[in-house]
Amino acid sequence: MPPPPKPKPPLKMFIALNSIRNTTFAVEDDFFYYEVVTRFWNPNITKIIQHDFEVRELTLRAEIEGLHSPAPRVRFGGEKGEWVPASQFVKFDPDSQGGTFATASGIEFTWKLVKRRWQLVRADDPEQKVIDFRPYKRHGLVFRMSQHAYLEVKPESEVTDAFDRIIASYLLVERKRRAARPTDKIKLLSTRAIYATVWNK
Repeated sequence: MPPPPKPKPPLKMFIALNSIRNTTFAVEDDFFYYEVVTRFWNPNITKIIQHDFEVRELTLRAEIEGLHSPAPRVRFGGEKGEWVPASQFVKFDPDSQGGTFATASGIEFTWKLVKRRWQLVRADDPEQKVIDFRPYKRHGLVFRMSQHAYLEVKPESEVTDAFDRIIASYLLVERKRRAARPTDKIKLLSTRAIYATVWNK
């Protein structure tokens, strides 16, 4: 009887920058390549664009409106998509900084913090980890980056087919985590004051 096939090695999806408004998520051969971009002329909209280098095609997969606002919204599928509150897309855990969301096929996943690092697990099986966040490393802790942060991804279609929603949900939970830090609370309060001024005009 032949031995069972070896499991596929995990994908490494590298995150180019520490920014959640402008960065890229890409594997080494760029087969999966997603750009997160916030244009300076439209700073309230953060777009998630998939690059297909084989056919030289760009596809808008998702948009987040007001990523740093008190009540961001999200939509998928370009202009034909429907804007929904971020809190409707990601069911944030009131007792932690994670949250649960559903893919287009209806599979639910949960982001959770384990030793201050993000993990994505099946909502119906918290022990089944599908993504593990690996933080960036620096030379001597304070010098230039020696290794980019990356997501260690289980190479299954239920995960890779849902990268648009996975990335969008990651940006939302990471934004919430950063806002909870003391240095970022001041920034968040300033942002809320700006939005309040605009809305009250």
